[in-house]
Amino acid sequence: MMRAAILMRPGRFELQDRPVPTPGMGEVLIRIARVGICGTDIHIFNGHYAADSLPMIPGHEFTGTIEALGPDVTGLRIGDKAVVDTNVGCGTCYWCRRNEILNCPEMRQMGISMDGAFAEYIVVPGRLVIPAPAHMPFEVLALTEPLACVVRAARKANVTFGQSVAVLGAGPIGHLHVQLLRTIGAAPIIVTDISPDRVALALRHGADVGVSDPADVKACVMQATEGRGADIVIESVGLPALYQQALQLIRKGGHVAAFGLTGAGEVLPVDILTTILQENSIKGSVAGSGQDMHDALNFLVHGRIDPTPFLGAEYALDDIQTAFDTFKDRPDDLKTQIVMSD
Repeated sequence: MMRAAILMRPGRFELQDRPVPTPGMGEVLIRIARVGICGTDIHIFNGHYAADSLPMIPGHEFTGTIEALGPDVTGLRIGDKAVVDTNVGCGTCYWCRRNEILNCPEMRQMGISMDGAFAEYIVVPGRLVIPAPAHMPFEVLALTEPLACVVRAARKANVTFGQSVAVLGAGPIGHLHVQLLRTIGAAPIIVTDISPDRVALALRHGADVGVSDPADVKACVMQATEGRGADIVIESVGLPALYQQALQLIRKGGHVAAFGLTGAGEVLPVDILTTILQENSIKGSVAGSGQDMHDALNFLVHGRIDPTPFLGAEYALDDIQTAFDTFKDRPDDLKTQIVMSD
């Protein structure tokens, strides 16, 4: 048997004993070591997202050890550390072939539309398991999935060296955006957040300019970009007002990277003529998959991302209710992890 945390209804976890799943054809059993709490998990916990999936085991930012291999699984070894691409498509349709898994008609996401990783074991498709080096700590490997989301956003926005980028929001994802942008060579990197402490942290880890007073944001971006506006603005919070602001912060011909999740039905009014004449663009991005996961792991393995700001807040599975209940009261914790094993 294994212990699992089931979100029975918004705001309420229940710990249960369940049978350890057995891997079937092409599947792998993972013994889970660490699971990060994602902003999406908080939305689910609060009843704002994926409510129709409850009761469910959430959790999708996870890492662990390969415990058993189902029939017909090759290229993987029992005992190896691993991370998992949590977006499960059919693997053969038009969208899957283009690594646009979230558009697959059969797409499911671990911990969002199917049981996830707040449990001691999980069975996953073997094709989605990515072996990780033995020397990598589990607490760092658990950052692979959120970093993959940021990698995908940069890929979709075609970020390259020398571009000016403004990141709206310096929470955990915003901070990852800043670190990745620094690695890519974007310059200048401007970060905004209402928390002076989070802005200061982002400045220590790659941002060139930071601003915490909302009234100063536009002037700050314009000053840092010689009055043009940023080549790219990344909204990483999910507030409609910030999306409106993003349109005012891009240069002519600039790009808005839509990343932060808003509530359902929110709209962003766009001046069509201005968009056409200035050749502006907007593109959405959310979950990293496929090569995004491999790239994210590669960045972590080779030290291109400093994991230090994301480590330290740890809770046992038995304390998962407390971890979620206190999440909003711990703004200094950029990332919280549930510890299963080491």
